[in-house]
Amino acid sequence: MEQQEKRGYVQVYTGNGKGKTTASFGLALRAAGAGKKVFIGQFAKGQLYSEINAVHKFLSEYVTVRQYGLKCFLSKEPNSMEIDAARAGLEEMRKILASGLYDVVIMEEANIAVKYNLFTAKELIDAVEQRAPKTEVIITGRYASQEIMDYADLVTEMREVKHYYQKGVMARKGIEF
Repeated sequence: MEQQEKRGYVQVYTGNGKGKTTASFGLALRAAGAGKKVFIGQFAKGQLYSEINAVHKFLSEYVTVRQYGLKCFLSKEPNSMEIDAARAGLEEMRKILASGLYDVVIMEEANIAVKYNLFTAKELIDAVEQRAPKTEVIITGRYASQEIMDYADLVTEMREVKHYYQKGVMARKGIEF
């Protein structure tokens, strides 16, 4: 057990089902409850979501959130400003990963960033490889590449079985965002 605590693992939450962000923020909550420091970098997201409000309100002593997306662009090709923002975010996260200041680093929607060529899977893995030894890393987002899944220690795929949006239910504040 002691040996396992000396090493940070790499987790991937992917798939087309609901719950990847929720799972990563749940892990952040658990880590904060244990007195651990957490950094969450959100790629491809620039809007204010309810989970960010909750972090600011209840967990700001333990959890830091930074957004590297200008807006959500899941249905179109990214523009040069979105690419530049994500690449600058990856560079900042590379330093954060290496710093040892955080016990847990969550790279939210990094799989989407790779899918849309904001940066490559190799660049993402290289950043994670430079992490401090005890830093746990969570990479989320649909479309995880095989390269990232092969690299990870744990991969969870959220699979949509049924979703009420198919009946016209739109995303609800406090539930989906």
